[in-house]
Parts: sequence; C-alpha cells; structure tokens
Amino acid sequence: MKETILDIIRQTGRPMDGEEILSAAGGMLEDVKAALEELASTGRIMITRRGKAALPEQLGLTYGRVQCNARGYGFLIPADGSDDLFITAEGMGGALHGDMAFVRRTDRGGRGHSDRCEVVSVVKRASDKLTGTYESDGEFGGYVIPDDPRVAMDAMIPPGSEKGAKHGDKVVVRILQYPGSRRPMIGEVAEVLGKAGEKGMDILSIIRRLELPDEFPSAAIKQAKVFGQTVNEEDVKGRRDFRGILTVTIDGADAKDLDDAISLERTPTGLFRLGVHIADVSHYVRAGGAIDKEAYKRGTSVYFPDRVLPMLPKELSNGLCSLNPNEDKLTLSCVMDIDMRGKVVKHSICESVICSDRRLTYEDVNAMFDGDKALRAQYSDVLPMLMEMRELMGILRARRDARGSIDFDLPEAKIILDKDGQARDVKLYVRGEANKMIEEFMLAANETVARHGLDKDIPLMYRVHHAPEDSRIEELNEFLNTLGYNIRKADNLRPVAVQKVLLKAAGSPEESVISRVTLRAMAKAKYSPDCDGHFGLAAECYCHFTSPIRRYPDLMVHRAIKDAIHGRLNEKKRKSWLSRLPEASNHCSDREIAAVEAERAADDLKKCEYMQYHLGEEFDGIISGVVQQGFFVELPNTVEGLVRVTSLLDDRYFLEEKYHRLVGRGGRQFRIGDSVKVKAVAANMETGKIDFELVEERRHKERTKNSERKKSFSGSTQHKKDGKIAKHKSKRGGTRGGRKKGNKKAGRKP
Repeated sequence: MKETILDIIRQTGRPMDGEEILSAAGGMLEDVKAALEELASTGRIMITRRGKAALPEQLGLTYGRVQCNARGYGFLIPADGSDDLFITAEGMGGALHGDMAFVRRTDRGGRGHSDRCEVVSVVKRASDKLTGTYESDGEFGGYVIPDDPRVAMDAMIPPGSEKGAKHGDKVVVRILQYPGSRRPMIGEVAEVLGKAGEKGMDILSIIRRLELPDEFPSAAIKQAKVFGQTVNEEDVKGRRDFRGILTVTIDGADAKDLDDAISLERTPTGLFRLGVHIADVSHYVRAGGAIDKEAYKRGTSVYFPDRVLPMLPKELSNGLCSLNPNEDKLTLSCVMDIDMRGKVVKHSICESVICSDRRLTYEDVNAMFDGDKALRAQYSDVLPMLMEMRELMGILRARRDARGSIDFDLPEAKIILDKDGQARDVKLYVRGEANKMIEEFMLAANETVARHGLDKDIPLMYRVHHAPEDSRIEELNEFLNTLGYNIRKADNLRPVAVQKVLLKAAGSPEESVISRVTLRAMAKAKYSPDCDGHFGLAAECYCHFTSPIRRYPDLMVHRAIKDAIHGRLNEKKRKSWLSRLPEASNHCSDREIAAVEAERAADDLKKCEYMQYHLGEEFDGIISGVVQQGFFVELPNTVEGLVRVTSLLDDRYFLEEKYHRLVGRGGRQFRIGDSVKVKAVAANMETGKIDFELVEERRHKERTKNSERKKSFSGSTQHKKDGKIAKHKSKRGGTRGGRKKGNKKAGRKP
C-alpha cells in the first residue's frame, strides 16, 4: 500500500488530499490512513498545512537528521545519502540535535562549502527529555543548562515545575514546549539525580542524557531468578559433551561476563582442532519473553569506567550463562579442523556442555608467552595447549593477511579511578599476544558460522562492511599523493590495495597520518540480513556469534542456527525470520551507535577530569585531526585536546580540508600526524573538552606579557620622577581621563 500511494502521488505530480488518494488507491480507509501515517513518520511524504500529502521533492524539500553544533548552527544529514546541508543558527527553526526534519535550500554554498538551508518542519523529535544542571532564579523558577553542548539553548523551568530541584542539582527535564523562532524551550523537572560533582553523577548524567536503561523491569528480574545458578542434568541430554576436554577462558582481569571458552587438540592427521564454545544464552532467553524484550531494547551491553549496563540481568550475565571455571555450562560450540595453512577444512556447530578448567587473564597469558617462570609453573597443566594456540594464532593471522585483511590497531585507554570515582590515571592499553590470539579464534568462528549459514540457507543477521565510496578513495588518494603513496585500482577497490599502502608506510614517519586518514575514508560496519561481505576483514561472509551475553545480534544468530539444528526451519519459520531481520538489523546497528557514543562521552569526560590535575604541564603529542577552529592533539595515553587557531600568534591560518592541514599565509602548516609539544591550559568538565596550546606559542605569550610588565613598571617609575608634570597633566584632565578609561576597560565583563 505504501509504494502504491507513493506511485500515485508521483504520477499525479502535485500534493493530494486523503480522499483523492483513497479513491486512486482503491484500498480500505484504515489501510490507507495507516500507510500515510507511516510514510509521513519516515519522511517519505510531507503533510502540508492544508492537510495534503506531497513528495518532498515536489515541494523542494530534503529530509534528514539534524546535527547541531555548540555555537547554534548545524547540518542536515540527508536520509537519501546526498551531501550534507549547512543550517545557520537563524535557520534552525526550533530543531534540536538528532531531530528528523524537512529543510529547504536557501542558497548554494559555493566551491568547498555545503549548500545552505533552513528547517521547514520537524517530523520527529530525537527526545522529549534533556539532562543538565539546574540554576535557580528564586521565585521566578529557574532554568537548566543542558549537559549536551550541541543543545545550544537552556530550558526555562517555570515556578512550581522544579519538583524539589535545588540550585546546582543535576536533573532530567521533560520538554513541555520545544523552541521556535519566537519562543523559548520550556520544561519541567522529571527527575533529580543529585548534586553535580557527587560520585558517579557525571556518568549517570550521560546515561540519562542518552536515555540508556539502567534498571531491569521487575518481570525480567523475576524470570532470571527462576533459572537458578546451576545446570540441570535434563538440560544436558542430547548435547555434545566436552567436559572431558581441556578448556579455558581468557579475558580481562576484571571481566565478569565470560561468554567464550576455547579448547585445542591435534587430530590423528595433524590438523588443529579448535573448539570455540559460546554461552548458550538462547536456551534461557526465549524469544518474546520479558528478558528478551528488554535485551532487544538495549541491543548491547554498555561499558563505562565505573560501571556496566548489561544487556542481560546479572543473574544470567555474571552467573548462569557466564562460563565460570569448574562449573558445568550449556554452550553452542563451533569446532573447526584447521590445516597448517590456516584453512578450515571441516567444521561442526552443535549444542554442547563444557566445564572450564581454568579462568585465565590476558595479563597472565601474555606474561607466560614472555617467559614468566612462576606463572608457567602455576599453569603447567594448560601451558602446552597455550603454546600450540599461540602457533595456530600465527597461522590464522598469516592467512588473513595474505587475503588482504586490514588491521587498524587503534590505541585504547585504560582509565584508573580512585575510591571516589575520580580519574587518577589514564594509561595506554596494550594488546598483547594473548589478546590477539583470542581475537583470531573469535574471527575464525564468526566467519565459519557465517559461511555455514550462507551454505545451508539459514537466515542470519550478518555483520557487513561495504567498500568505501569511490569519491572517498579519490579524496584519500589526493592526500596520499602528497606523501608519495597511492592506492591502485581505486575504481575497483580490493582490501589488499589498502593493506599494501599501510604496509608500505609501516615504520615510516608518516605511518600514523596515513593510518588515521585511511581509516576515516572507510565505511562504517553495520548489521544486515544480506551477506554482503566484510571489506575490512577481506571476508566474503561474516557474522557475530561469539558474544551473546553482551550483543543481541549474536543471540539472534544462535537462535537461527539452533532452528536449523533441530529441523525447525520450515517455510513458515523461514518467512518469519526474513520478515524480522531487516528491522532488527537496523535496530541493533542503532543501539551499537548509541553505546559507542555513550562510552566515548564517558571516556572523554574522565580524561578531562584527569587533565584537571595536570594543567600547566607539557606533553608530546601527535595532531589527530584538523578543523577550522584549530587542530586536535592526541597524547600517547589517548587523551585528546584542541589547539585553537586563535592561539597561533605568528600568522593567519586556513583549513585545507582535503589535505587535512591548516596552512598559514607564510607557508607554515599543521598537518594530521605531525608531532608537536603542547601545554594543557584548560579542562572544562561542563563540556568534557580539553584545551592545549603549542609550547612555543605559550612561551611567546609569556615573554610578551613579561615585556609589557617591565615597560609598565618602567613607565610608572618615570611618572614618579616627573611628579610635577604628572600633577599638572592631572589638573588638565588628560592623565585622569586616560586612567579612568583604562579602569573601565579592565573591569569589563568577558
């Protein structure tokens, strides 16, 4: 019905009212009405002020998501994938960050600039709430300063709507009136979180701002407790029994949700038999139940420096489903026979039961690989298997490299908190051989399951990563050419072509800049019902199978695989899967994006908190990004701050976006990847932003100030010596007038 209505409006070539559409479509009134509402909610049609339905292009409109800036202006990210449009502060029309809206172009931006537009209509609000700090105006109520800097206006709180909030409290506001060209944003306090600065308040504010659920419904908790904490013998029947095979888990020291275990044997023919045993969450979390509904809503676990928002209740995530040592656990196993070239020559996927022999940590396994005698003696029972696993890891990695897999080994931070939740240290998290070994084994299992699903025609949710757009590669090549590099066959790009450039740059001074810029040219991975391959891994088939405790897509893959194992994939079941997968894939992709945004916001805030204790200190860093306002500098521990272009005193600088550099009129330039020395000058906890200044610029400022002080001191001494002249000038009003003017300037508010 929706496509029929669109065709009718398109062929008519003008806006149509409901009766015209109903007559032309020939359907039931309820069906036409529902179709129109859905089309309007997704921006495929617009309802005019006269109540007529029109296609956006018929009205000269573009539909998309509004992306705002702290300075009040923003951009429209069109839903059709076309170029972004610039929205001036005056043209926002009351739209807030994340809103879906229609805009109308007002003028062309010219070469190198986005076209300008203005918001005509907001179709869907991103949220009806915001989080911020309450400021009291006494009897006149107050206002809330939003935590999100992209919301450029405060929310007015009328008297009586404070709901107990005190001056300085962190609160959640329900928006009662959205802003417009002539009206303010008005709201009421929906929840008082506590005083700003209290332990954990900063992370809680992020959780509320991004509307992440942090409590489970009572029905889900009740259901989780019914299962208990031990595996029933009845549940073990019919499963493949791996309890007699040496099996271990390897995770971070503080991990509690252990969802993967591994085993390794040698077959009589000399093959590696790798067992990847994954917690069988689907045995407990049945589709449509209370736990499942909440897990789907969350989509993924979210990890913060001081807490975790798990996808499943802790009774499952940390208890019954977690593969804790010396406990029988239900699993779904992918057992692969792998030859010396790293090829999976045979595999089986089955319901199973395991009993993990050891709970190992990355740190301990890395130390054993480095020759730690004490740990090798302590874990002598599993050491031979670990050494064979290390060998297999090298074989699998070599095979992946040979096919062109791209590895962006991005730096990660480990944030150390004190007992009060304050960030006291930020360290670079180093991935050792043990980390990479588990990564290779999980990649192998994910790829094997995806290939199995494709070959057996099992409807799966795949993890896809498309090749970058030709235009992005053309821009990338323009930049690479300036450094003597080039991606060949850019019009028919293969992963190996990108890999060759990265390998050529390895160990060179420009390695960092090439890696960063190349990564930014890549497309984003997402979930899809279609097996479109994974460009970054150079894999034809890939899905997520190995983390069902913390990712909903893995849980869906498990269910589909088990439907196939038990012969439940009849035509009706297959159609059901195929109808659900598109929407579920989009939802899981959106929840992943939200989780990444939340984790990044929390990390940035804690890094900012850490830098408050290091203001005035000097650091070596690398330029990690270049914008019109200046350039970002990343320190070795991943802390990032902005060097503002206004702090560069020697010249005027202009952004050359496609070359990722700021260039001065005198030829001096600052380019992504350049090494610089900076001083930390500001850390704003309200915005989570850190400001740096180049050390040489800072010293120049200080020398200039000292010179001015000396001149001022010298002038005042001379003034005393020439007291009679000064007194005479004072009577004439010249000196007094000058002093008066100077005092006024010094006391002016910034």
